Amino acid sequence: MSEHRSDNSAYALAWRLPMILWQGLFFIGPLIFMIAMSFFLVKNYRMEPALQVGNWTKTLSRGFFWDSYFLTLWLAGLAVIITTCVAFPASCFLAFRVSDLARRWAIFFLIIPFFTSYLVRIFAWQVILAQQGVINAGFSLFGIGPYTMLNTKFGTMIGYLTLCLPLAVILQTFSLANIDKRLVEAAHNLGCGRLRTIFTVVVPLAKTGLIVAAVFCFILSFGDFVAPYYLGGSKPPTLSIMIIDTSKSGQQWPRAAVVAIMMIVTMLVVALTAIGYAYRKRR
Repeated sequence: MSEHRSDNSAYALAWRLPMILWQGLFFIGPLIFMIAMSFFLVKNYRMEPALQVGNWTKTLSRGFFWDSYFLTLWLAGLAVIITTCVAFPASCFLAFRVSDLARRWAIFFLIIPFFTSYLVRIFAWQVILAQQGVINAGFSLFGIGPYTMLNTKFGTMIGYLTLCLPLAVILQTFSLANIDKRLVEAAHNLGCGRLRTIFTVVVPLAKTGLIVAAVFCFILSFGDFVAPYYLGGSKPPTLSIMIIDTSKSGQQWPRAAVVAIMMIVTMLVVALTAIGYAYRKRR
């Protein structure tokens, strides 16, 4: 019996080994090197291995770092709220109001934007949001505008929605479509209105999928460089832009590593907290 179990364990390990090696080579290894690099010294524009905390103290004691940190956190949190609120009605419609065939086609069309480079889509938004762009040209027909939308936080948010909204709709739709429709019908039969049914039946049953979609949105927005740079004007900078600026300033890769580690820690804390809440059972 024990020999049979050991064979099963070896078989399972053989299938897991490629994933373990992949994670070790391309995630854990670079992460360890980046942590070590945050303690390096830079002399004459060259990094030298060392073990000193100067990079951490200088970076974390600067007010502009915390300004960028909380700006990035606020923008990512706002993107999560807007994306969730915009995606939820569309997901409910796809999950409860259309046929299975129509839902499959809708998900297919939501996947199509990922066939195109995110950078190309952001450049397209530059043309649309520009002072003489498509939207302001439409406003001029009614004698209003032009409005400044490019190089603003509004432009950054449009970029975040471009990145996150299709994925959020897909994840929410999968979660909502798995809800037993008889429970929704039972709520209606017991006198629940539409809004009460959504908040007391639909949302609790789809809680895991909704939170997972929000976590993906936060991670993508918090670490995004393209939208705040090309649509937001990079002023004030987010943390991802700060990494680029820091690495270009005197080849300060160790200080850029500090910023990157702070971003990773923040995303891990938010993701683990949210996932823990998503899978927590009700008492």
